Order: sequence, then C-alpha cells, then structure tokens
Amino acid sequence: MPTYHDDDVQYDYDLFVIGGGSGGVRGARMAAATGARVALAEEYRYGGTCVIRGCVPKKLFSYASHFHEEFEDGAGFGWSVGETSFDWKTLIANKDKEIDRLEDIYKSILKNANVTRHDGRAVLEDRHTVRVGDQTFTANKILLAPGGHVVFPEGTGWEHAISSNEAFHLDELPKRVVVYGGGYIAVEFAGIFNGLGSEVTQVYRGDALLRGFDRDVREFLGTEMEKKGIALELNLTIEAIEKVDTGLLVTYSDGRTIEVDAVFAATGRKPNVEGLGLEKAGVELNSKGAIKVDEFSLTTAKNIYAVGDVTDRVNLTPVAIQEAMAFVDTAFKHTPRAMDHHNIATAVFSHPPVCTVGLTEEQAIDRYGDVDVYQSSFRPMKHTLSGRDEKALMKLIVEKHGKKVVGLHMVGADSPEIVQGFAVAIKAGATKDMFDATVGIHPTAAEEFVTMREPRS
Repeated sequence: MPTYHDDDVQYDYDLFVIGGGSGGVRGARMAAATGARVALAEEYRYGGTCVIRGCVPKKLFSYASHFHEEFEDGAGFGWSVGETSFDWKTLIANKDKEIDRLEDIYKSILKNANVTRHDGRAVLEDRHTVRVGDQTFTANKILLAPGGHVVFPEGTGWEHAISSNEAFHLDELPKRVVVYGGGYIAVEFAGIFNGLGSEVTQVYRGDALLRGFDRDVREFLGTEMEKKGIALELNLTIEAIEKVDTGLLVTYSDGRTIEVDAVFAATGRKPNVEGLGLEKAGVELNSKGAIKVDEFSLTTAKNIYAVGDVTDRVNLTPVAIQEAMAFVDTAFKHTPRAMDHHNIATAVFSHPPVCTVGLTEEQAIDRYGDVDVYQSSFRPMKHTLSGRDEKALMKLIVEKHGKKVVGLHMVGADSPEIVQGFAVAIKAGATKDMFDATVGIHPTAAEEFVTMREPRS
C-alpha cells in the first residue's frame, strides 16, 4: 500500500474518517478531491442518522400522514373522494426501497471519489492509528463523525418502549400511542401517528412544546396540534410502563394511568463517544459529554478533528455538512475557516410544520433590550373553502436601533419552503425597511412577511 508522510513520518492515509453519515462522507469526498488519499469506516449503514433512521424516512412518513386531510379538504373544492384506506406495510416497504437507493448513492459517492471503504467498527489506538476489526491503519489526520444515539429515560418499564429507530420498522401501525417528549422528534411523530390514524397522547414535562423556540410559536403549535385530535398532557412525566395482556399500562406522575399499544420515547440523544478509544488518542470531552472542539472543529489532539452530532453544537444534517466543508478548507486547502453557527434556519415537520431563523423574542430582548415585534395569525386561503379550522402564525422580530430583522418565525403549511428563502435575507442582515420595500407574491401566505406594517403593541 502506498504511504504518505508528514514531518518525515509515513502513514497509510492522509485522512481516515470514522462515520459514514452526511458529515463524514462529505468530509471524505471533499478531502479526496484535493488529491489526498482518504479512507472511511462505517460500522452500520452509509448515510447516517438522517438518511437511514432520521430526516429522510421521517419526511416520507410525514408526507404519508397528510393524505387523510387532503382527502377531506377536497370536498370543499368540489371533489368527491371514495372510501379510502391506509396500508402500513406498503409504506414501510416503499420507504425501505428508497433508503436502500439512497445508501447505494452514498456508497457510489465514496467510490467515485476514490475513498477507500472499511466496513466495520473503527476504534482509535493512538493519535494516528485506527483499528477496524483485526486490521490497523495509520493516518496523518483523522476526522471523527460517528454521530449520536437515542437515549431512553430512566425508570421502570422503558424496555417496552420504542424510539424513532424502531418506529420505522414496526410490523403494524399501533392503534393507541403515547409519545413522550416535547422536542423535534416527539412533535413530528405525534403528528405522523395521528395523521395515519392512531389515537395519540403526547406527554411532556414542560408547560409548552419545543423548548428553546419562541414562546408564541410553542403555544400556537400546541393549540393547532390539539385541533387535529392529539391529546396534550403537559407538566407531566411518565413514572412507569407495565406490559399487560391488552397492551402497555402507562402510569403518569400524577397517578393517572392510560393503556396504549406503544410508547414512543423521544427524550434525547447523546454523542457516540463510548468505546471509540478517545482517551488513547488524547481526545477530550466537554462538560456535556461531547467531543471538545475549537472553532475549526479541531479536538484536543492536534491532528484529529470532529464534526456533526458527536460535537453537540447544532445537531442538524446541513450543519454537519458545512462543518465538514470548513474542515477540508482548514486541513487540506490551507485556508482555515470556522463554520458560522449563527442564524441557522431550522424546520420541525410537525402538523402544522414550524420553521424559524434567528432569535426568539425572548433572546432578542435579552440581547438588544428594546425590539419591535410584528405578528400575524390568519386562516390560510386554502381553508376558506376546505372549512378546516387551521391557522398560520408569522412573526418578525426587529431590533429598534438599526431596524435589522433578527428573528423570523412561522407555523403553518409550507413554512420550511417559505423560510428557506428568508433565511438568506436574515443571514445577509436585511432590515425591516428592506422587507417593506419588497413586493409580495399574491396570493400567498409568504407575502405576509413583507406586508406587516404595524408592530404589536
């Protein structure tokens, strides 16, 4: 095998990447494009959490769960829809085919980039040595991108619960589901199960869903979810789960019980750092148990970098990809670049979906003191004929001194598609005057963002 050297030391590879998710694959491919010899190890499937058991299958499930409302809404527009039915096994089979197709694409990307694949679990032996199975390889630089994993709550009976991992492979759609948690995954799967016909109860210890989001967004989403038939149990925890003849008996912290067919846990994830050999390589963890990195994604070992969920900075697939691109610029193109983690737009594919970019109202007040808030809630045009009781929320937060728009939030249909474009404006530092000078596209929901003239009192 040809060897490569740095400081008169010869190595098998210029770069060895651990983790075949979006960040690892992008880093490997782009480094290889510079002429570097690159290897990548993955112990499970290529594509990572997003492709295999996260964003992609979740979005496909979300699409599936909207059809029952579309059938109902059609009546108001003159359409007569006959008897409908949903087949869970068909959805699972078609989803599996798509995930297989995408995994093959990831493998092809690596092959076409001349990245050497090592299928198996990779462990660090020292700063420059990686062991995969019974083989060891040396590398000048190492990129850690092993992602994260689901964490179940502590307590009695959680061995009977499922997570998003298992939800994508259930034999049958559960008729009665308790969703435990209030974050992205919890609200998304509450909407998915509800839309596919399950009776859904969502339990969350806080007083509003989506902790960390704008307060108006949190409360508005909860109201809209309840309209769709999801029972919200807030300020509550699950104390125990017991398997009984007819399902699972769930005991709440207030003593009440509910019997369901499945308990879906979405209460957190942790970085995949166990058994990675970090200590041998001198890679330290931070106070949250994630790999400690500087602004250039460099760990405490001077030749080892880390990107994505294992660093627990902003755990989003596009962020991992951008971090990987910045790593390649820094480590292989001699143009050091830190990824900018400010003003990252994020979407929650709840029912209805949420999308935001920039600061919440609470954060803006803390940072700027005095802000103007422009807010609008309305019934989307579609539902004037469908008759559905569903509203959309749009909100702009403007700092008063320079009139810069520092936060933009939306709850409603197509919000992720709408906010993506506005995210460019926020990133560019657009002011409220620029929004006001922009001619709206009529009739759309999106035009509301450029037609709000009076701040909320």
